[in-house]
Amino acid sequence: MTTYVITVPGTFLSDVDDVARSELASRLAPHHTDLSETEDVELLTVHEGGTFSVRLEVEAPDRATAEDEAVRLLASALVELGFSEKDAPLGPPAVTGVDGEF
Repeated sequence: MTTYVITVPGTFLSDVDDVARSELASRLAPHHTDLSETEDVELLTVHEGGTFSVRLEVEAPDRATAEDEAVRLLASALVELGFSEKDAPLGPPAVTGVDGEF
């Protein structure tokens, strides 16, 4: 298995307060560990205008599986916080870090 850091962009189409941001980061924190912290990568970045990026660490056999898992984790956390796919659409994921044997 390989550890991937996957960046998933998205856009909050409604205002998101600090409490919701903090809760989202808290729910995703277990997927932001050694590799992310070593590389000093922020888990959640929210920009003006509601665009955001989430960086998750995922163990997977390949890039495609890692990207799918990161999107699934983020989408699930958003739904748990009351954000539908229409409230916070996600963009295409990208591998932004890899740690493993090749």
